[in-house]
Amino acid sequence: MPFSNSAISERVNAFSKRLHLIPVCTLLMGLLALTSCGHPTHFSRSDFDGKLQCAPYAREKTGVALRGRASSWWTQARGRYARTQRPSKNALLVFRSTSRIPSGHISIVRKIVSSRKILVEHANWEPGAIDKNVPVIDISKRNNWSLVRVYWKPIHRMGTGRYATYGFILPN
Repeated sequence: MPFSNSAISERVNAFSKRLHLIPVCTLLMGLLALTSCGHPTHFSRSDFDGKLQCAPYAREKTGVALRGRASSWWTQARGRYARTQRPSKNALLVFRSTSRIPSGHISIVRKIVSSRKILVEHANWEPGAIDKNVPVIDISKRNNWSLVRVYWKPIHRMGTGRYATYGFILPN
């Protein structure tokens, strides 16, 4: 049976009076859960150990003849490939090994947006996924790309993590 306008109005008023009783934290947690659109925002380290890995993906896409842990590519590239602190299209951004990314990480630069922002393509930043046109920003004090932040798709914004990098390897 449909409600009259006054009955609906009374129910809305009664609800709004009770709404202030809900802790703000509960409301914020609910909103944050909705922003992830069903994607997890936290992963365990084992989630990143799947078949798809950043280094083999980067090797396949660029033809760079380097192997092993992503963080070891910087040293392996010495004398074989040019290395620089400035991004260029198709260069490989090499992330250092840290507690968060024990094997390091490799991203392929696809576009330079500004002196402090690039778009990359990479695999397994989000477990098991290939991501394209991912913003990466340089947050280093010297504007030398030694410290970056990376867009985190599950939360639809720049991640808060700060990642140390070696620099860029230039494929031949």
